[in-house]
Amino acid sequence: MPAASATRQGRRDPADKHGQRRDQLAESALTTLGELGYARTSLREIAQNSEFSHGVVHYYFANKVELIVYCVRHYKARCVTRYDAIVEESTTAEGLADAFADKLVETLTDEAPMHRLWYDLRTQSMFEPELREAVLEIDDTLEQMVWRVVSRYAELAGGELAYDPGTTYAVLDGIFEKALLGHIVGDETALSTIHQRARTLMPTLLA
Repeated sequence: MPAASATRQGRRDPADKHGQRRDQLAESALTTLGELGYARTSLREIAQNSEFSHGVVHYYFANKVELIVYCVRHYKARCVTRYDAIVEESTTAEGLADAFADKLVETLTDEAPMHRLWYDLRTQSMFEPELREAVLEIDDTLEQMVWRVVSRYAELAGGELAYDPGTTYAVLDGIFEKALLGHIVGDETALSTIHQRARTLMPTLLA
């Protein structure tokens, strides 16, 4: 019995293996998607720029929409936790605001192609119904991410927030998207501007 049990434990669940391979494909595809965007990317294009064949890619994903939605969900699942350490470790409102602004600059610098892909996909969802459920789901998790940050800021500042989660998210998201566009087109002030705007905005979110 113990030997048989150990053998069973040593075998990987087929579902786990399938999920792991899909994650590997998503990681590989994200680079191509970030460079080419939604409209110019096909399963064949992704396969040509990865170590996987077109047949393998098509085996794990029925079409481009399924793959891209999976990729963005895979990336955003990591993205939405990037500010949690700031929320947990900050002990003053000023310190949290500084750390938050610094992190915005960092992610804008290091992961611009991924953010560009996200905004591309969100825009495409206005025209392609099959994208909408995933986009709305991801957008909701990003709203919750922002709300955790500003709620902690209000707590440390000893105040109350002036706006609801949706409004707060829309304001910060607008600032981020504008900075992303500036950064992509080569505006050398984009990074310093978003840092300043984020820092200036935080106190105004309080009632």
